Amino acid sequence: MRAFEYVKPTTVAEVIRELGRSWEAAKILAGGTDLLGELKEGIIAPQKIVNLKGVADLGYIRFSEKEGLKLGALTTLAEIAAYPVIRQRYTALAEAARSVATPQIRNIATIGGNLCQRPRCWYYRDENTRCLKKGGPICFAYNGENKFHAILGGGPCYIVHPSDCAPALIAFKASVTIVSPRGKRTVPLEEFFLLPSRRMDHETVLEPDEIVTEIQVPTPLPNTRSTYLKFRERDSFDFAVVGAAVVVRLRGGVCEDVRIVLSGVAPIPWRSPEAEAVLKGKKITPSLAEQAAKAAVAKSQPLAQNAYKVPLTQAIVKQAILKTVA
Repeated sequence: MRAFEYVKPTTVAEVIRELGRSWEAAKILAGGTDLLGELKEGIIAPQKIVNLKGVADLGYIRFSEKEGLKLGALTTLAEIAAYPVIRQRYTALAEAARSVATPQIRNIATIGGNLCQRPRCWYYRDENTRCLKKGGPICFAYNGENKFHAILGGGPCYIVHPSDCAPALIAFKASVTIVSPRGKRTVPLEEFFLLPSRRMDHETVLEPDEIVTEIQVPTPLPNTRSTYLKFRERDSFDFAVVGAAVVVRLRGGVCEDVRIVLSGVAPIPWRSPEAEAVLKGKKITPSLAEQAAKAAVAKSQPLAQNAYKVPLTQAIVKQAILKTVA
């Protein structure tokens, strides 16, 4: 590990002043569960680490019917999973947060870090492999070991986004506030993540001198139900091999509106308007849920070793849809 400068500012303004204009200049430390791994594995070698933990006004949960839910970027996943209003009104988000890793990790992992974490692809995480994501010539997963890689939206890089909370938040139409030396901007979370075909050096719209400070989630309309389900290889703790967040609004048993967002299958949290269209305006039945699940993977393009994800995704999507109307 290369030596670096360590700073612990106490305000957002101080944080911004410490950041540089290149990814190598400075890295943000929030919970540290992802950053420390990258440092130890030799994937990154920043000149400076900027610790956010001294910024007291970045960790909070606030809710009002008028303004909805607001989460400071340093709010921990454990706090989100346990918060009564989130469990009752934003059930998919609470379930997603609770599904992450272990209780010990959830006690320190932050929502901002969960959204901004880097890929878990084993080629990217290998310090001796200069893959496409790290400025190399090719994505080694395409013709290599690709059991856990993308079946939707892949190319030229086939990573999958590792966040569980992002699909749930996108399903609830969340936005993020981003702060930089140029001021403040708000971005719908669905537009926050970028495919490798649009950007290779990072998975989001963030520039090196920008940070996420808050996540805003509108108040769910009456008769809204939601869930997040995921399949993982290890039941104890693991990233999603496949996951699905479903937020549905019902009236008299008929689906008035629905949003379905997948995890573990694409380089970004993957919303499926095709599956949503199958359900809208209809009474949800097992047969209709199965049709929607098939629509969710109709455009999938599996690699040599991950075709199993297609039927697995169908099963998870169908189960999640039916759980919201049970």
